Amino acid sequence: MGLAGGIIWVDKKLHRLFKGKVSLVALAGLPSLRLTTTGRKSGLPRSTNLLYFPHDGDFVLVGSNWGRPNDPAWTHNLRSHPDAAVALAGKEIPVRARELLAGEYEAMWKLLLDFWPGYSMEEQAARRVLPIFELKTTTR
Repeated sequence: MGLAGGIIWVDKKLHRLFKGKVSLVALAGLPSLRLTTTGRKSGLPRSTNLLYFPHDGDFVLVGSNWGRPNDPAWTHNLRSHPDAAVALAGKEIPVRARELLAGEYEAMWKLLLDFWPGYSMEEQAARRVLPIFELKTTTR
């Protein structure tokens, strides 16, 4: 298990142990959430803990996948099923995702690099454009 795999493993354990109120990213002082999507192939709920950028009341996510060469599974799930949920400190919030493209992408990328410069290193390691999703709160 590489560094990214170890971080993900520890983060899952923390989430279970503290019932969604603690994550590794949050312990580092960064905003984190638990994203639950619908699996594009299975149709089953799929959850993952992620760093997010709070922007104008929305949640912005970057599909960095810790600098791996492929987009993370949650990005494919959101493309197929944009209705999802985020959990903050154990409270679930329904959201609808949309992928940012072109000019919106470029403007958000600049804000994201100011927020977390590590995205630049992850983009270089991944050798791909990192997808960006904006998640807006909905009422279900």
